[in-house]
Amino acid sequence: MSGEGRLEILSRIYRAGAQAAPAGVVPENAEPAFQPHSQTVEQFAEYAAEYRAQVRRCTETELPDIIAGLLGDERAVLPPGLPSGWIRGEQHVTDIGQSHRELSGFGAVVTGCAVAIAETGTVVLDHGAGQGRRALTLVPDHHVCVVFESQVVQSMPQGMAALADSVRAGQPLTLISGPSATSDIELSRVEGVHGPRRLDIVLVVTGS
Repeated sequence: MSGEGRLEILSRIYRAGAQAAPAGVVPENAEPAFQPHSQTVEQFAEYAAEYRAQVRRCTETELPDIIAGLLGDERAVLPPGLPSGWIRGEQHVTDIGQSHRELSGFGAVVTGCAVAIAETGTVVLDHGAGQGRRALTLVPDHHVCVVFESQVVQSMPQGMAALADSVRAGQPLTLISGPSATSDIELSRVEGVHGPRRLDIVLVVTGS
């Protein structure tokens, strides 16, 4: 299916949900009330933490030190296009199409993101520059994801609107809300089955 077709289907679903609500009832997917962007950023950090992501704030100047501290002795695989100034150390390797078996030999992956959604605490990757292919963010056990506060939007519709060009281009989207986790029939939670067991979100804020 083309990107235009996918975008049209998503748009129809959104419009249908809004139209189907009884009079006087606000549909669940309606736009939330306006709030200052600083409040939206705080909401994202709070909700992401509720999904067991570890959220750390820093300035762009502090970013390399924060990433180095999060990685520790782990050897990380890096997506093409990741800013070189973010990473310190020579043990890390840029992805050149390594196999899944080879990727499993890395302890961590460091990526940027396309957009972050406050109302669900979700980070969205469209796998452009600095984000890598999907396998890169699913195989290593530790994902360090850098989010700039300018990338945070309030609602899911706003997030999808920001990703419209990516959808039209046919790029895959990966929505991440906390580390990978699943529960069996007895509701015993197991982390790391379908993706990274650890998710660190580095929220880059403006200011000194």
